Amino acid sequence: MAQQQPQQLLELPDFLLEHMVPVLIVLGAACVSVLFEALLPRHLRWSVQVFLSLFSIAAAAVVLVVKGLGENGTGVLPMAKALAVDYPTLFLWGTLLALGFGSILLIADRSVERGGYFVAHAAIRPGTIQDRAQAATSGMQTEVFPLALFALGGMMTFVAANDLLTMFIALEVLSLPLYLLCALARRRRLISQEAAVKYFLLGAFASAFFLYGLALLYGYAGSVNLAAIANAAAGNERSDTLLFAGVGLLVVGLLFKAAVGPFHTWSPDVYQGAPTPVTAFMAACTKVAAFGAILRVFQVALKSSSWEWQYVLWAVAIVSMVIGAVLGLTQSDIKRMIAYSSVAHAGFLLVGSIALTPQGLSGTMFYLLAYGFTTLAVFGVISLVRDSNGEATDIKQWAGLAKRSPLVAAVFSFLLLALAGIPLTSGFIGKFVVFAAAIEDGAAPLVVVGLVTSAVAAFFYLRIIVLMYFQEPKEDGPTVTVPGAFTVMAITLGVTVTLLLGVVPQFALNWADLGVFAF
Repeated sequence: MAQQQPQQLLELPDFLLEHMVPVLIVLGAACVSVLFEALLPRHLRWSVQVFLSLFSIAAAAVVLVVKGLGENGTGVLPMAKALAVDYPTLFLWGTLLALGFGSILLIADRSVERGGYFVAHAAIRPGTIQDRAQAATSGMQTEVFPLALFALGGMMTFVAANDLLTMFIALEVLSLPLYLLCALARRRRLISQEAAVKYFLLGAFASAFFLYGLALLYGYAGSVNLAAIANAAAGNERSDTLLFAGVGLLVVGLLFKAAVGPFHTWSPDVYQGAPTPVTAFMAACTKVAAFGAILRVFQVALKSSSWEWQYVLWAVAIVSMVIGAVLGLTQSDIKRMIAYSSVAHAGFLLVGSIALTPQGLSGTMFYLLAYGFTTLAVFGVISLVRDSNGEATDIKQWAGLAKRSPLVAAVFSFLLLALAGIPLTSGFIGKFVVFAAAIEDGAAPLVVVGLVTSAVAAFFYLRIIVLMYFQEPKEDGPTVTVPGAFTVMAITLGVTVTLLLGVVPQFALNWADLGVFAF
């Protein structure tokens, strides 16, 4: 009889879950939050959900700090190499957790808008008796907390994704809750629902681009792993048609999520129509998540073929900067103006992302940190200026605000100067390090365009400051609502970080410069 060969045991991959604890805490808290929403009495939900959300984010941050102190700098590839945990990932996770904490504070506030910013049945037709009765209720709909936690967990997974399929799943996990959150505004219900529908339809369209690009790159490289795609692009006898088409479609999907012009068309309507705390959450956290993924794709998967796509993205960055600066001048709604400002900043961030050097990586991540906290505080201040119809977002209504509330006007002026990139603010340091990295990488023409568009964009920031300080307030003009503790904490956090990163930025710069992507 033939001797039987011993059967080889199947080796299971090492998932290394200990490296994923911050993400697991956030996603686990989101699942627990859903159970609380289903089981707890209504009068207990707000306090329990706020505590759970803030505590889970703080716990994830503590674990992240301990993990960061113990990281050896080379990075690990947990979840069967579907994710990568390295120093850039830790930096982006820390940024997302800090911004997520501030966003939850804004979302949880019930004093600025009586009963909170959200309603449960946003489909009720505005103006009806049912709508007025619902808008007058004092209870807050707490479904928003698990949605926000799921979105935050998806963002953290998105920036750590080491293959395109995981990145796509994370993209949907972060996007779907945002579509719902945009539609739940207590006031201006029609524009809120319109914003959500536009965001959903255009988001689905962009996801299709991303998925089709993923399929083409899989056909080219035989893998969705970023390192495998890089190896195939460096030396492959197959036709480059699949590579070029796949990269183009994939990048379109990523640029849409980052609101880079000309793929920005959703952002002005969504920024204007969504509840202001959700707008702050999107403007700060989604920008970090989108550019975190862009940096990883560019520097890991596409670096070996950069000569084939880099100059195309030069043109995209220029278009984004010009669109944001020029169209921002024409806006009469302050939330739409900040939306076009974000398009210009997306162009600046793309300038740093194109520089495929360690300086470009660290400079772009620092810019994301600086821009996120400034934007968070900006929308916190916008939520305070109100009239009988809710937030006073028409720019003309802000005339003479410095005489009604000198403190709010001073804080908002400081934040606008930070967005303009004035020295002693984080915005100046962010632009400086990004432009310096671009010059070192040979992209001086992009820097020239960036400086010109920064000067143009400074005009609409200064216009608001002049309006607040050098015009008389109208008798029937808006008032400044006394903020609750949560809103005060969020604005204070944003202003403090904006000032510290402008005066003593070295700590954050050193942290951003600790390492490169693992793959």
